[in-house]
Amino acid sequence: MSYIEGFVTPVPTANRDAYRNHAEEASEHFKRLGAIRLVECWGDDIPDGQVTDFRKAVQAKDDETVVFSWIEYPDRETRDRVNAAMESDEGMQSMSGEMPFDGRRMFWGGFEQIVNR
Repeated sequence: MSYIEGFVTPVPTANRDAYRNHAEEASEHFKRLGAIRLVECWGDDIPDGQVTDFRKAVQAKDDETVVFSWIEYPDRETRDRVNAAMESDEGMQSMSGEMPFDGRRMFWGGFEQIVNR
């Protein structure tokens, strides 16, 4: 089964279009280097939890929306190679504009699939 790298980040709601443009541009670079696909999901039903939730996890402010995204790779080795290559990739370094979100509050991790039906 393929390998998944998941991300959760708060994005200023006013930056929705800028974020989408940024993600579309970044997806081209990830796919060129070996990713199968990149999926970005704009939160529209994020309930408050009693202990934790998506908003608390990223310290989202009232004017921010939580984004959940993932990148699919053929395997973990490809993910590791792509992530290493992204650090010095000229295309990625020359992406237009500033990041439209606060990357310090983003969290991510790699996941081995155990069920995919």
